[in-house]
Amino acid sequence: MTSMRERMLAGEPYIANEPDIIADLDRAAQLMERFNTSSATDPQGRLTALRELLGSLGEGTWIRPPFHCDYGWQIHIGPRCFVNFNAVFLDVARITIGADVQIGPNVQLLTPTHPIEPGPRRDKWEAAKPITIGDNVWLGGGAIVLAGVTVGANTVVGAGAVVTRDLPPDVVAVGNPARPVRTLEQPR
Repeated sequence: MTSMRERMLAGEPYIANEPDIIADLDRAAQLMERFNTSSATDPQGRLTALRELLGSLGEGTWIRPPFHCDYGWQIHIGPRCFVNFNAVFLDVARITIGADVQIGPNVQLLTPTHPIEPGPRRDKWEAAKPITIGDNVWLGGGAIVLAGVTVGANTVVGAGAVVTRDLPPDVVAVGNPARPVRTLEQPR
């Protein structure tokens, strides 16, 4: 018999009621509390909490509290990234963030999905799809990236945009739903 946690990790519908899932949520809540209430005069303590919480954290990456996630260990952030205040990374599925990514305040990366049908939704079934953010992406303040989306390298997502589909590399995308409005020229 497949556990609900195994179903979750496989991207299949699951119900988040098993002790292993609850323990993972509790662990993340404790580490987020430690990070979010840490003193600004203790940057090493903040970094230690983040390294315990996240699956991986690249050198030179900084996250400003408060930061919120589901599990933490499904989040992998590359080197030299910056994540501004009030980030929400719901990592029911893996979230992969490349190198040199800039993430504005109030950005949400949302991997969970829920059934459209009312019965399964009422019964608390859910699933998730991974999110991938390429190298050197800038997600403007308040941008929302939905489940299953990949944002290509060097792309800029405008403030408040809602990214519902993959975005190619080297574009500026804005709106709801986000659409490319300009191609970025590459330096020679």
